Amino acid sequence: MKKGVSFLVAVAFMELASFLASAFDPSPLQDTCVAIDDPQGCLFVNGRFCKDPKLTVAKDFFHQGLNIPGNTQNLVGSNVTFVTVDQFPGLDTLGISLVCINYSPYGVNRPHIHPHATEILTVLEGTIYAGFVTTNPENRLISKVLNKGDVFVFPFGFIHFQ
Repeated sequence: MKKGVSFLVAVAFMELASFLASAFDPSPLQDTCVAIDDPQGCLFVNGRFCKDPKLTVAKDFFHQGLNIPGNTQNLVGSNVTFVTVDQFPGLDTLGISLVCINYSPYGVNRPHIHPHATEILTVLEGTIYAGFVTTNPENRLISKVLNKGDVFVFPFGFIHFQ
């Protein structure tokens, strides 16, 4: 009986804690915030000026050029091409980023973390070994060999590699 009461108290405490916790960013002030440099009559959000939503066009939400292979002739045999809000203004305030990684045979992307973001890896060509290490208490390696068309997710804050 005592174990049952302790369990119910623990569940009630976790429920209360989850009710008080917020696991998402607040809603945006407007539907989109296409970043621009001109402050004339614009809203200032996330360190950038936003284009008037009535003036947004498809080009603001489009980027091309990731089909051009990056130079992988370096010590790690890979090249990361970042696409930031400077090249892709429609990304502003969406809470996402975009990269393309090109690998030479046996190339690597050094182990790293994203403290505030989850990463999704999609293999477009070839085969790659990817994984992450869970946090305490186990610190387990979760890894898989991925092939063309496979998708793998790296939870935010976990050290991972690909």
